[in-house]
Amino acid sequence: MSTPRTALRRAAAVTALAAAGLLTAAGAASAHVTVHPESYPGGATDGVLTFRVPNEEDSAATTKVQVFLPTDHPVLGVLVRPQDGWTPKVTTTRLRTPVRTDDGTVTEAVSEITFTGGRIGAGQYEDFDIAFGQLPDDTGQLTFKTLQTYSDGKVARWIEEPAGGEEQENPAPVIKLTAGGRTPAAAATPGADRAAEEADASDSTARGLGIAGLVTGVLGLAAAGFAVVRSRSARS
Repeated sequence: MSTPRTALRRAAAVTALAAAGLLTAAGAASAHVTVHPESYPGGATDGVLTFRVPNEEDSAATTKVQVFLPTDHPVLGVLVRPQDGWTPKVTTTRLRTPVRTDDGTVTEAVSEITFTGGRIGAGQYEDFDIAFGQLPDDTGQLTFKTLQTYSDGKVARWIEEPAGGEEQENPAPVIKLTAGGRTPAAAATPGADRAAEEADASDSTARGLGIAGLVTGVLGLAAAGFAVVRSRSARS
């Protein structure tokens, strides 16, 4: 027959084991490759995408990372930031549908970037930065399928695309593209500039009236003080 103290110990042990299981599951779920920031305006120019690659293996190091860029909605003007110990290899692909830009028509785009030569040890991560010249504005998101190769030959395939809001076991890095990336906010609505100018004019008028009222009040107080002094002098 168990005592109340024994029952409490058993409950505490069960709670601790459950918490440890939850933490382990959370750690495993968060160990996938991600891209930051999570969103960008569609058509944005001159930005940076950071791919964070954590090592989820205790007995092997990450030795190769392959990031695949979409070519149906291409990212233009891609540049790779040098990483200490890592050698990048950039692969370009001819586009099925050329993209027209302000600088001309683009017929090729980067489709894959492979990083080799470095090592990401257990409990560590590495950030890989990729600069871009322009993001597409004809889609709501971009998926960057990624392969992560370990020193023991294991390959983690982060290639599953979002589907119906369900959490994927091996999700690919994804960024959301919001509307209005290339259109200045003031020019998005007709007459916005004129409205802004009128608002500035109204603010200037209000400030002018406020200052005039303050000056008038000060002059009134000065006049009242002068009158009091003259009245006292006359009685003397």
